[in-house]
Amino acid sequence: MALHSHIQKVLWTQDQISCRVSELASEISDDFRSIQPPPVVVGVATGAFVFLADLVRKIELPVPVDFVRVESYGSGTESNGAPTISFDLKVDIQGRHVILVEDIVDTGNTLSCVTAHLESKGASSVTVCTLLDKPSRRKVNFELLGKIKFYRGFECPDYFVVGYGMDFAEVYRNLPYVGVLKPEHYK
Repeated sequence: MALHSHIQKVLWTQDQISCRVSELASEISDDFRSIQPPPVVVGVATGAFVFLADLVRKIELPVPVDFVRVESYGSGTESNGAPTISFDLKVDIQGRHVILVEDIVDTGNTLSCVTAHLESKGASSVTVCTLLDKPSRRKVNFELLGKIKFYRGFECPDYFVVGYGMDFAEVYRNLPYVGVLKPEHYK
């Protein structure tokens, strides 16, 4: 596939991701097994769709799934710092525990925006499960709601990454791994 030649290096292989997703799903299943009703899993579209699909298939609980769409990148490589909700939930989360699934937590702006939005919708708690965490780029100290838990797949170095649902200008989402995009493909 020509897309593979656009990748400078692979950070996490398909097998490494699959193993880590299984571990996260097991942790979530154990942590929420006694919670009734089960939590609602909310993915941040579009980047988290591959991760969310793999994760929920391995969670051993009857979890409802929904998505919110948040716009903050456009076709650039950095967030504009002002995320907005452009597509909202269909599932009622009033009084429910929510597991918010992200592809990557970078500045914290999107996470802060979505957490506040879920709180305004009546969520009793918001837990975050992100495939990648980039703490070196954090600009906002987000606060989670209620029983705080932050599940993290991998700590990501400060590279522009694509694959496994993450994109540049809506391309590269279908790569089965997470890799660093060569700068000539986004500059």
